[in-house]
Formats: sequence, C-alpha cells, structure tokens
Amino acid sequence: MNFDDFIKLRSKIENIPLPAEASQFKMSPPFREGLIDDNNIKMKTARKAAVMALFYPNKVHETMLVLILRNTYKGVHSAQIGFPGGKVEPEDYSLKTAAIRETFEEVGVPENNIDVWRKITNIYIPPSHFIVQPFIGIVEKTPNFLKQDAEVDAIIEVPLVEFLSDKNVVTKRVTTSYATNVDVPAFVLQGYIVWGATAMMLSEVKDILKEVQYL
Repeated sequence: MNFDDFIKLRSKIENIPLPAEASQFKMSPPFREGLIDDNNIKMKTARKAAVMALFYPNKVHETMLVLILRNTYKGVHSAQIGFPGGKVEPEDYSLKTAAIRETFEEVGVPENNIDVWRKITNIYIPPSHFIVQPFIGIVEKTPNFLKQDAEVDAIIEVPLVEFLSDKNVVTKRVTTSYATNVDVPAFVLQGYIVWGATAMMLSEVKDILKEVQYL
C-alpha cells in the first residue's frame, strides 16, 4: 500500500472499535486460553511495558512495519522477534512516553518524529510477568534506523502487503515455558517466525488494518 493511502486511514484506525482478545486469540498458543482466569489475577501485580507498532514509508513510498530481533541472552525473550519497546522507567510520564522512548533507543527513530495514533489491547506475558501496552504509530519520512547493539540483533523491515497476507500465517512447532514441541500459530515475516505475545498483538493490528480498508 502506498504510504499516502495509509495515512488516509488514520481517522478510521483511531475510531474503530478494537477487536481485542478476539483477534489476539487467533494467534494464541493452544494452552493460553486455559490460563485466562489465572492471568487476570497475576496482571494486577505485573510490571509494565510498552511497545510500538511503527509504520513508515520506504524509499519508494510503500508502507512498511518495523520489528526487531532481540539479542541472545539469558532470559525468556532471548532471540525472539518483537516490536520496539520495553519496560516503563520511573522517568516516563506515561505508557505512550515509554513506547516512544524505547523505540528511539532500540531502533534510532527520533522521539519527535513518532506520531502515535492510538493504543490497542494490552496483553499479559506470564514468563516475564509483564503487562504490555501496544501502540500504533507512524513516521512520515523514511527513517535512518540505528539499532541498539546491546539489545537488538537485527532490525526487520516488513512490507505492509506481506504482513496483511494470510499466506504468511502458519503453524510452527516450538518449545515454550509451558510445553515442549507444541504446535502454535505464527507469522512468517521476512523469513522470521513470529509467535507468542508478539504474534497476538500483530493479529489485532492486522485485523484493524484489514477492517478499515473495507469500511
């Protein structure tokens, strides 16, 4: 999609009712729905984080989405695909402020260049005990990405047309904190497998974008 056409969807994206868990559970690992009640209790004491689904034009003005490959480290999110973002720090005025700051720190997009359109449905991450608030935002010009080497292994640029294609939804066998060799729904984007919480948040973004194109 041409980025000028994407920009025209702003009002619809800002005002559409969120599909929320109905979208998230399309890409949920099979065991997750059974943990809803338990997760709702744990969410009350969870640490807070915020991430950004950031769209932008590439050099030929096609709409793109940026994701990151996290570094390998001793932690539950090691070597996983995610959105730019991270935990809320004491100096952050809000969850939105945290998402913007973390996006700048991880992929180098200046904070003043990020225009946040709306927040979408938050999600609880049981292994790390975080509740994550995702936002949809844009940058109007092609960014000069600069990755944070300490946390980011690679910056992944995904064409919107690829993200919205149902051909890129697959079933993948993975090992999780709950089970070994379990089949989970996943996206294949730029050759990377995206599953778990990131896939669940992406599913809501995808459903929002698909619906506003046909309103």
